[in-house]
Amino acid sequence: MGARQSRNQKRSVAIVDDATSRIDALASLDDAAVAARARTLTAGGELADPAEFLAVLAVASQRSLGLTPFPVQSQAVLRLLEGDVIQMATGEGKTLVGAMAATGFGLMGRRVHVITVNDYLAARDAEWMRPLVEFFGLTVAAITEKLDAQQRRVAYASDVVYGPVNEIGFDVLRDQQITRRADAVQAPADVALVDEADSVLVDEALVPLVLAGNQPGVESTGQITDVVRHLREREHYTIDDDRRNVFLTDAGATRVEGALGIGSLYDDEHIGTTLVKVNLALHAKALLIRDIHYLVADGKVALIDASRGRVADLQRWPDGLQAAVEAKEGLDVTEGGKILDTITLQALMRRYPKVCGMTGTAVEATDQLRQFYDLHVSVIDRHRELRRFDEADRIYATAAEKNRAIVEEIVALHATGQPVLVGTHDVAESEALAEALAERGIDANVLNAKNDAEEARIVAEAGDLGRVTVSTQMAGRGTDIKLGGADETEHANVAELGGLAVIGTSRHRTARLDNQLRGRAGRQGDPGLSLFFVSLEDDVVTSGGSGESVSAQPDDSGLITAKRIQDFVGHCQRVTEGQLLEIHSQTWKYNQLLADQRIIIDERRARLLDTAQAWEELSRRSPERAAELADLDHPVREQAARDIMLFHLDQEWADHLAVMDDVRESIHLRAIARETPIDEYHRIAVREFKELAQRAVDKAVATFETVTIDADGAHLADEGLARPSATWTYMVSDNPLAGGGNSVVSGIGNLFR
Repeated sequence: MGARQSRNQKRSVAIVDDATSRIDALASLDDAAVAARARTLTAGGELADPAEFLAVLAVASQRSLGLTPFPVQSQAVLRLLEGDVIQMATGEGKTLVGAMAATGFGLMGRRVHVITVNDYLAARDAEWMRPLVEFFGLTVAAITEKLDAQQRRVAYASDVVYGPVNEIGFDVLRDQQITRRADAVQAPADVALVDEADSVLVDEALVPLVLAGNQPGVESTGQITDVVRHLREREHYTIDDDRRNVFLTDAGATRVEGALGIGSLYDDEHIGTTLVKVNLALHAKALLIRDIHYLVADGKVALIDASRGRVADLQRWPDGLQAAVEAKEGLDVTEGGKILDTITLQALMRRYPKVCGMTGTAVEATDQLRQFYDLHVSVIDRHRELRRFDEADRIYATAAEKNRAIVEEIVALHATGQPVLVGTHDVAESEALAEALAERGIDANVLNAKNDAEEARIVAEAGDLGRVTVSTQMAGRGTDIKLGGADETEHANVAELGGLAVIGTSRHRTARLDNQLRGRAGRQGDPGLSLFFVSLEDDVVTSGGSGESVSAQPDDSGLITAKRIQDFVGHCQRVTEGQLLEIHSQTWKYNQLLADQRIIIDERRARLLDTAQAWEELSRRSPERAAELADLDHPVREQAARDIMLFHLDQEWADHLAVMDDVRESIHLRAIARETPIDEYHRIAVREFKELAQRAVDKAVATFETVTIDADGAHLADEGLARPSATWTYMVSDNPLAGGGNSVVSGIGNLFR
């Protein structure tokens, strides 16, 4: 692997050197001739002369955008075109690199999806890079959450499509619900070019994309919510060590039973209804924390995407949990829903013949990228040498001592005029820190899920003289922080003070996330500082060091300087990284079989949509009914049959997903019976899937024989077989190791006092 990469890199450097020497000759050509040269070089769907092509792209970039790519950027373009994930440091120009590579693929006749982490970046990059793409006669568009179906259809027809991974994934799921091919919004794409590849393909891959349709669901009644609200931890319920599951104690069950006036929660009449509602209300009370896991805005609950620190638009919790949180907050309880379809990030990426990507922190995710996507990492050198100073962690005995030290450090740095960016872990922590700084006379800019609409402005100002910015993980992605403000007028003064100082309020669960935050400082050879504060009470230490004890002698402020404690913190982080890799590996194994089954369903759906197979099958199985419909126009009969067959196929697939979700919830119990959980899961999945298609056909025949079919088609709604009138997306955690599919990690930190 290493030798292969080294050879590739040496070859890439040689090609880039050759390309650089050809730019002057191309500069004498007019725009049309440059564009024609590019089309000639890509005429066969492959690059005839990579060096010449990179030179053409460089000339076009300079003319259309006013940006002349550095040699390292051209090298990165080449590695993307060959299908690697490239690692480029923050501020090295990944946006231009991605656009150049996407243009290259487009010229080779391949439709490209440039997959981003959010709407803002998709819209910004598509508009910013539009002149380069259009220079060659290609089309470019952005997919954002606010587009309607027709606008999406037009956008997806472009040669280069920028879009957030969630929007692209949910469009795939929605297209799997159509009954007429013309209703599809997506056009097939050949290449996925993934921006922030480690975030999209690793961090977010643990959260499957789930599409749900409206139907009444289990919800916590006001009475149950009121009863649960008064339960006390340890006396009435307990929470496990990693705060993923909550359990009623005997005393808690007795208290609930008395308040509700029932005999036993565990009687047959209550165990599937009342107990479920009590557990949902208890989960909402004990494990889901306002301003950490969700916000309340405009009378509605808005989920926070933990991996990005942003509001997760149009997402809800499943299985009555959304209703339980709404009841807890005293809001109107929305109706429940049934899961219609789901897809993992791995399965989504398998839909593209070619996948490549770029990020600032790929090396630490090399194992995951290779294991789950068969992707290789190429490291691109910096254009200018790194001048950032990464200070050793400051470790404190308690969280309270650590938080006091963080405030003092910010005050001291601010006094010099040096800009400071502080990375916190959740909304509550960011606001508590900003409040503590305000008490010391420092007015900090706060960037979190509550004001993400102001992200561009806040990030643009973060490098300004004397600026203090407190952010969740949002500021770790996509936007450069320029010294001296957005227009860099004070660049020299800020550089003289040491550049941007980045402070982490604790280590993340992986070193890669730490490095994302560090990378906000020291862009393009600028000076900078990074410093992380850690306490022995932090989640990463208590989780990674579970079962281990250490002793240390702190000084009067609580600071611990012993090297063995520094080593212990590093060990704890490596343990949590290992846990995440194991979770990812297990998730992949559980989802792989369902992904293979989904391909079979997709193929059958496509045949029903694109051929007369539905009418042929139903008329063969029920010739009498077919004869009754002989007077109807043939297209009407075919569409009616198609609607019936697709309804039951989709219904059976949704039921299959529900069954397998229930199996997944209880599969850890198989270990008690000395069975291997994953093997047993696969055995059940194969058995359940075996009869799915036949059941769908049998039910379709029964419907075909009874439903009203006239010139307006099949009246399925009259039989109670209507498709959902509304759909939405679910946010679920997907951790088979937790023994609970909808478990949520809480992250309650101490306030900065």
